[in-house]
Amino acid sequence: MAEDIRIARDGRAGRITLTRPKSLNALSWEMCLEIEAALDAWAEDPEVALLLIEGEGEKAFCAGGDIAAMYATGKAGDLDFARRFWADEYRMNAKMFNFPKPVASFLHGFTMGGGVGIGCHGSHRVVCESSRIAMPESGIGLIPDVGGTLLLARAPGRIGEYLGVTAARMAAGDAIHAGFADYFVPAAAWEGVKAKLCATGDWEAVDRAALPAPESALADEQAVIDRLFAGDTLRDIVNALRGSEAELAARALEAMGRNSPLSMACTVELIHRARGRDTIEGALELEYRFTSRAMERGDFLEGVRAAIIDKDRTPGWRHDAIDGAGPAEVAGMLMPLGMEGLRL
Repeated sequence: MAEDIRIARDGRAGRITLTRPKSLNALSWEMCLEIEAALDAWAEDPEVALLLIEGEGEKAFCAGGDIAAMYATGKAGDLDFARRFWADEYRMNAKMFNFPKPVASFLHGFTMGGGVGIGCHGSHRVVCESSRIAMPESGIGLIPDVGGTLLLARAPGRIGEYLGVTAARMAAGDAIHAGFADYFVPAAAWEGVKAKLCATGDWEAVDRAALPAPESALADEQAVIDRLFAGDTLRDIVNALRGSEAELAARALEAMGRNSPLSMACTVELIHRARGRDTIEGALELEYRFTSRAMERGDFLEGVRAAIIDKDRTPGWRHDAIDGAGPAEVAGMLMPLGMEGLRL
């Protein structure tokens, strides 16, 4: 695993570095297990004052999970590989969320999907000029998972619903406004901040280096988003968008037209439920209900085929209409799993 991830104590910090830059630091199953082992080891280690998480390369902190491996095993008829992957990843996500010490994550470039699960649950989430954060899973037939529905549920107003169904990318100011990040530190200052964190264990070094957050387009559009994405279901939202003359409505409908209708409908429901439960454990348990069924009853295999296997960008979703997935299907995807449910 040394070629994929580097985990070591560096001074007062437990340092995790993702080292797959050619794959945009995509998380493999083994990487998730190694991160979990480090969290377990460092949680009570008095020599470790804080956790530092980073990714190598210029393009991405972590652009997601290793969905190619899930696709290959799923197409071969092995549905258990992906379920075990997700279960282990979600357990690690919960431990990251509940880690008892400060966690400083440096989110340059793309931070998406699985990258959000390791980078956006900590206490000191740092962004810079290149940061682009998103939960684009509905574009491959999944839902925002790895605890993403909780982050979306906690976002101001209805920004969570907007981000979840459009897969819109957030720049640094947007990510801070939406609650996916905390600090804007110019990239040129990062190495100095990291050196101080490791040398001293003083997490306030991040606070001292931070500059005012950049302007946020999301904040500017908050009122329109809140009005158009307030519906109880995806169909309510689509109706509101179709009835609006706002430029954002047209832009949102275009983006949603590329995504799985079933995934988007379930995403809206999951965000609403996460807003009610407001715990990482509750969010992950609900997310697993969907992902464990995603290959057999969802659009996941077709979505991955179109996005990264054949790369034709023309998925054949189970529903043609954006709002074609009805309440019964949503309920079926989110039914309790009984003894097969997630154990955290």
